[in-house]
Amino acid sequence: MLEIVQSFLWFALELTALFIAISFLINLLQGWIPYDKLERYLSGRNTWEGAFMALVFAFVTPFCSCSTIPVVVNLLNKRVRFGIVMIFLFASPVLDPTIITLMAALLGVKVAVAYTVITSVLSVVIGFALERLGFESQVKQVVMTGYQAPIKTFSFQVAWQETLSTMRTVYPYLIIGAAIGSVIHGLVPTEWIATYLGGDKWWMVPIAAIIGIPLYIRLSTMIPISQILMMKGMALGPVMALMISSAGASLPEITLLNSIFRKKLMGAFLVSVFFMSTLSGLLFYIIQGA
Repeated sequence: MLEIVQSFLWFALELTALFIAISFLINLLQGWIPYDKLERYLSGRNTWEGAFMALVFAFVTPFCSCSTIPVVVNLLNKRVRFGIVMIFLFASPVLDPTIITLMAALLGVKVAVAYTVITSVLSVVIGFALERLGFESQVKQVVMTGYQAPIKTFSFQVAWQETLSTMRTVYPYLIIGAAIGSVIHGLVPTEWIATYLGGDKWWMVPIAAIIGIPLYIRLSTMIPISQILMMKGMALGPVMALMISSAGASLPEITLLNSIFRKKLMGAFLVSVFFMSTLSGLLFYIIQGA
């Protein structure tokens, strides 16, 4: 028990220092981002420019899956191209600059870069595939008022206030993840994880993806848990599949999406999240072996 407490305190201290430093720096840099112009660029005629801007917009708006929905409705109401909006929908929950930087610090730069590239590419592929298959007709007519693009200024004081605000919403999940990770570190035998969850068991990837979809596990919670699981010998593929599926879809998000998507598009969304997390996990097997 003492080992678990010591592990938790050390892990929590490390996460706190990293989170405050990374979050403050990113919030400071976001003061330069013209959010209103980014929204206008999304409506551009160039397909690949629009896709790139959708990824950029997703990256600089670090929303969880539920917070993404009002932005999606706003973009659809502004007649932004359906495929571009879908790219943003899939990319926004998984491309969080603070969490990706934290991922680089805890899991390695190679993992963080691969994660960013894989999720970005798959978001584009899925977004345009849904458009090509004609799922735009499956969007309900929804009118939302009151949404405004975030307005930020380059200011140390504003960046610190944003950091404190982020800590109130995200930091508790980091601590929960640290607590769970410490329990796993102290109680779950390394041999058990290495035997049943490690190695070349590729079939663990789709299982992890299925398990993750109904859960509401934020990326901030999964990062410390993932570090412990990988230290214990769990393969990178299932870890990433669980992380991406739980971030990309959750029961609260599915409930909200059901108000703007018809059943066929809802089904396509869930299949797409499963496909994205499973293929990502399988690709990480290759990266881990390289």
